[in-house]
Amino acid sequence: MNKPDMLETWLAEEQEVLRRLDAGPGPGVARPDQVAGMSGMDLMHAMLRGDLPYAAIAKTLDFLVIDVGDGSAIFQGTPGPQHLNPMGTVHGGWFATLLDSALGCSVHTRMPAGRGYTTAELSVNIVRALTPKVPRVRAIGRVIHCGRQLATADAQLIGPDGTLYAHATTTCLVFDMPSK
Repeated sequence: MNKPDMLETWLAEEQEVLRRLDAGPGPGVARPDQVAGMSGMDLMHAMLRGDLPYAAIAKTLDFLVIDVGDGSAIFQGTPGPQHLNPMGTVHGGWFATLLDSALGCSVHTRMPAGRGYTTAELSVNIVRALTPKVPRVRAIGRVIHCGRQLATADAQLIGPDGTLYAHATTTCLVFDMPSK
């Protein structure tokens, strides 16, 4: 698939996800009773269907979850002028947030009901500057290891032409969620 075809595919997938998210509750935090007994994968699928709220940071930074699988998560973002540093390139914090979301949600897909996680370490390597001339980028996260106490994952941030802009790794602490 060439670059215009891949971008068209990405934009079509984005529109389909946005249609479902816009029909749902919008950005916010799910109530404990809404997620009780749900595995991480179940929760992610419910969010993608528009049954549960999605993270408000996604609206703030103009990115969204596109797809999840067993140990994987894909996020897509639109770098815009509001994300630029004073040098005119996309701020490293935008890269880090998009990558952290893909990393964390890939780990989340492996959480059984009653288990949670939090980022303990995040390492981001930006290998190429990003400007708003690149219409979309994707952060593709994959679990490397998911154990009882720790999970690790890696991710790449790529453009529709396959250009690598950054890569990242994470270590997450895994724990029992409080019952109340």
